[in-house]
Amino acid sequence: MIDSLSEIRLLAQSSLRYRRQILALKHYFAQHDSTVIVLDDMTTEIADGAIHSIAHSVIHLDQLAPLYGGERRRLRIVKCRGQSFRSGYHDFTIVAGGVQVYPRLVAAEHRTGFSGELLQSGVAELDALLGGGIAAGSSTLVLGAAGTGKTLLVLQYIAAAVARGERAALFEFDEELGLMLARAKGLGIDLAAMREAGKLFIEQMDAAELSPGEFAHRVRACVDRENIRLVAIDSLNGYQAAMPEESFLVLHLHELLQYLNRQGAATFMTIAQHGMVGEMKQPIDVTYLGDTVILMRYFEAWGRVRRAISAVKKRAGPHEDTIREFRIGGHGFTIGEPLKEFQGVMRGVPTYVGRSEPLMDKT
Repeated sequence: MIDSLSEIRLLAQSSLRYRRQILALKHYFAQHDSTVIVLDDMTTEIADGAIHSIAHSVIHLDQLAPLYGGERRRLRIVKCRGQSFRSGYHDFTIVAGGVQVYPRLVAAEHRTGFSGELLQSGVAELDALLGGGIAAGSSTLVLGAAGTGKTLLVLQYIAAAVARGERAALFEFDEELGLMLARAKGLGIDLAAMREAGKLFIEQMDAAELSPGEFAHRVRACVDRENIRLVAIDSLNGYQAAMPEESFLVLHLHELLQYLNRQGAATFMTIAQHGMVGEMKQPIDVTYLGDTVILMRYFEAWGRVRRAISAVKKRAGPHEDTIREFRIGGHGFTIGEPLKEFQGVMRGVPTYVGRSEPLMDKT
């Protein structure tokens, strides 16, 4: 290993002599059947194309400094004679023990067969709303304002999957893990017991220190190693904070979701929308990536703030086009009958056109 070429340039004093010395070194090491690694700190103003033409392989290392958070490192294989290689940029980190590289995920290279059965939540009304359940090998996007119950809905599916004997993984970006475990237990879902039993794998993600390539690598490693059947990402708002470039975020998500779908895993993602009632917007529009889209909204009626849930999209089968009211209590979700006597629930301030109060007020 020669570290680095900048010293050789200084010793050579001229570009012609420098190139002759490099060629002499190349012929010498080739005659002695040696493998040579040469480092270049890129201190020259002009790229050294002569060295690139001589070398069999060229690897370019890059460092990015975001406005907030740690540095992001990535590498790119510029050339590699005599063999194929993964093109594009690949994230990597320097950790205790060496360098950890996260190759760019290409979903088309991973195809496996799976049955495609419907995964149920354990709540009959919710399963009916979604046409019997969520298809394995599909992605589900849960949209709603803060506090509407998006995370609880995902935890309900996790609890049902663990009860069936399957394994699940939760990647938490937003909420502190200890607080979420305590809150879920108060709603009748003991995540800590599931984790201790080896049925649930929970990772707390640090958006300020995490690159998209590293996150995709963690998800893939967990799914492959533990035979995960359900993956939950809470939320994409935190994931976007880890990668401010929105267009690249969509591409990373597309490859990750395609990979998980082809492994037969059901993927759940949450997005917190801006606002509370009326017109709602999400920080990034990824609804086309989800095979199923569940919309959760607040609405006001009879002097109370209520919650409504609806399935607005499902590629893998039929679903109800109704809007149902739901409540969150000590036993999790309670979903009522379709709100047939209201109009404008999706706008947040509905018009009552019936003759009686909703069914959930009677129970």
